[in-house]
Amino acid sequence: MTDRRVYLDHAATTHLSPAAAQAWASAAAQVGNPSSLHTSGRQARRLVEESRESVADDLGVRPSEVVFTSGGTEADNLAVKGFAWRGGSAGRVLASPIEHHAVLDAVLWLEEQGHKVDWIPVDALGRVDVNYVRAHLDDDVAVCTVMWANNEIGTVQPIHQIAQACLDAGVPFHSDAVQALGAIPLDCAIPGLTSAALSGHKIGAPVGVGALILDRDAEPVPLQHGGGQEREVRSGTVDAASIAAFAVAVHEAVEHQVEAAEHMRLLRDRLIDGIVDLAPEAVVNGDRVDRLPGNVHVTFPGCEGDALLMLLDAAGVECSTGSACTSGIPEPSHVLLAMGVDARTARGSLRFSLSRTSTDADIDRVLDVLPAALGRAARASSPRLRSRV
Repeated sequence: MTDRRVYLDHAATTHLSPAAAQAWASAAAQVGNPSSLHTSGRQARRLVEESRESVADDLGVRPSEVVFTSGGTEADNLAVKGFAWRGGSAGRVLASPIEHHAVLDAVLWLEEQGHKVDWIPVDALGRVDVNYVRAHLDDDVAVCTVMWANNEIGTVQPIHQIAQACLDAGVPFHSDAVQALGAIPLDCAIPGLTSAALSGHKIGAPVGVGALILDRDAEPVPLQHGGGQEREVRSGTVDAASIAAFAVAVHEAVEHQVEAAEHMRLLRDRLIDGIVDLAPEAVVNGDRVDRLPGNVHVTFPGCEGDALLMLLDAAGVECSTGSACTSGIPEPSHVLLAMGVDARTARGSLRFSLSRTSTDADIDRVLDVLPAALGRAARASSPRLRSRV
């Protein structure tokens, strides 16, 4: 195993920002529950509210529209389930089949509880059918949910068009924007967007903090009840230290978004071109134009993705077979299946995800070790060899 590790799984989690870490340490050194009325409590509350104002300013929304959560999963569940419950047991859910499991599993659970679900078709690039959305929005739709940018294949969705359609129909529209923040321009104030989920550890904040950007007139039913600390829709003691770190990370992500995206885009295209040169049969998944700047998702026919991942890991390159939340499960990607890819082909896919800290040397290393890994993975996946096992 090589001593040099190349980390290209930033879509799963990325490095903790030094500035965010410092903000967390400073706040964590102070005692005080933000809900307490004494001096220490008021100081903690002030830190939370200053952080809320900072996040709101960076995202172009009102401070009252920033609801702090434990991360993207809670934010997604609060919106999707909360709006569905607000619409009543007969409320219909309109969702794309390529959502992150934080949304997908929430929708499937709602379906088990009796809610009717309409799955929005996607094309071969993983782009949702806006015309289908328009045609299926009606008074009985409790919520429409489409992620801003796909976490596996990187395709950016036509969010503005979907939001306008939902606005015209008077239907709440939620978007999982976890992968979009810091990667592409993120306008959380577009007309028709009712809520958007964000996660801290994707942008340099600690694990365990995020936010739901929630329209001030929206009232999803809470997932849990208690003190109602966050606008009555989210209960639980507010984590002032993590929120302070989250605000710093959001500011850095927004402030450096343009140059970070250009940096990642150049590395991304170089990696894609290099992979295709080394393996002409490889298939780059997702939209090549409307795509996250740091996403490279490739199918290698004749190879098992899990085997290829472990071979690359042994050579010092860390990547993913898709969403980290489903890693270790020997099933083909639900995203690729929805795009029309057959199950066997879908199993031979890898995702390399970059960040602003990625370098040309990282790309060099991938392209250096990939040929040997592909050769070994192909031999291990051949039917003749498998029959001998």
